[in-house]
Amino acid sequence: MESGSKQQLLKRIASLVSENKDLKEKQRTLAEAYNRLAGEVDEYKERIEKAKAEQGDAGKPSCQQTRFDAVTILYAEVQGLSDVVTATNTSEHMDRLDDFFLRFNAVVEKYQLVKLHSIGDRLICAGGIPEKNITSPITVTLAALEMLHTVETDLQNSDDPVWGLNIGIHTGTVTALVSGHKRSTCDLKGDTVHVASRIGSVGKENTVVISATTYELVKELFRCCYAGVLPVKYRNRLDLFTVTGIKSEFSADTNGYLPNDEFRTQLMLVQFSDLQEHVLDRLEKGLPKYLYYHNVKHTVDVVTESELIGWAEGLNDRQLLLLKTAALFHDTGHIISYAGHEERSVDIARETLPKYNYTPEEIDRICRIIMATKLPPQPGDLLEAIICDSDLDYLGRTDFVPVSNALYAELKAQNKSLSLNDWNQQQLKFIGSHQYFTKTGRKLREVKKQEQIERIKQLIE
Repeated sequence: MESGSKQQLLKRIASLVSENKDLKEKQRTLAEAYNRLAGEVDEYKERIEKAKAEQGDAGKPSCQQTRFDAVTILYAEVQGLSDVVTATNTSEHMDRLDDFFLRFNAVVEKYQLVKLHSIGDRLICAGGIPEKNITSPITVTLAALEMLHTVETDLQNSDDPVWGLNIGIHTGTVTALVSGHKRSTCDLKGDTVHVASRIGSVGKENTVVISATTYELVKELFRCCYAGVLPVKYRNRLDLFTVTGIKSEFSADTNGYLPNDEFRTQLMLVQFSDLQEHVLDRLEKGLPKYLYYHNVKHTVDVVTESELIGWAEGLNDRQLLLLKTAALFHDTGHIISYAGHEERSVDIARETLPKYNYTPEEIDRICRIIMATKLPPQPGDLLEAIICDSDLDYLGRTDFVPVSNALYAELKAQNKSLSLNDWNQQQLKFIGSHQYFTKTGRKLREVKKQEQIERIKQLIE
């Protein structure tokens, strides 16, 4: 081999050796980097696992399946999108459509509804979830009228009216997947959603159409007229009604879109059932077992008697609402303490009632009524007089003896030395100085109360 060729070959070999060294160096560097990264990954995994172990299941988003028997579904479909596609000012029309849905979403939030879907020109939302409530048919119908008013106002003010709105509403049973942390609804299943969408799709433009089920729940507050029949799978027929507005006596405007104060009162009287369920459940779970007299039954008795006497004394609906609410809360303080329970009842009322849309003025009035039950009773007005008479209504009832025995057992559980004879003497002194403050109370209970006084006198040794 010639010397030139040998030199070239040697250079080539040297070059390959050098490249091989570089390659090995790169491999070594990559291996070190890989090992370092693998170590960091393992450390990160350990931290994640440790955090999960410390957190347990608290951090896991989970949905549980819950059945709701009275959910109201609103299906809204904006009409006119097909016309916009061929219009010359498409961009302007689409901006208007976006504005509609922004306002619709504001209405959904205002009435505390849950938005299920909002796709294209359709909106589906629900009332009565995730917290069960009896007012959802009313609030959903109000929301529907407000949405319709939004579109109709736009049509009146537009030189190129394009849009219309169909709304269908149905109340029924659904199965909901509800997140355990924030009680947010993941999904709804059931025929109720499908029926509402069918009602909305068959209705006339710019109308609110409701099912017969919803109609029965809202007909006292809204103007409705029969709209026909909808064939429904697995049913023979479903009667439909068109809502034309709020009834004049409950409306703040001539068109029947805006509710007035009387409407709000009627709505809150309906809502009272939800509030009562909440409070009675809290009493059932929280009252001490030795309260044989100041128990759930006593609270129900006082609420019922307050309403009866209130009707007889000529109270209006708003006064009845305040009175019944005070009666419902008047003994809740027993959950916290026996002595001074009236003050604790006021604390619980102030904590709870804002969640049920009572105003600060209404809450103040309710608290004053509660405090009127503090012994000895000294009512300052008719509502306070009624609750005082209702609270001690048993003094003039035929079931005085078993109720009196329950109160004695309650007091004896806290004071073992209280004898039956001592108790009768206390009763005689209290009943002898007691008076009913309302005409109705005196008329219904005074005679029987006097009979109880004579009976107790004979029992005292």
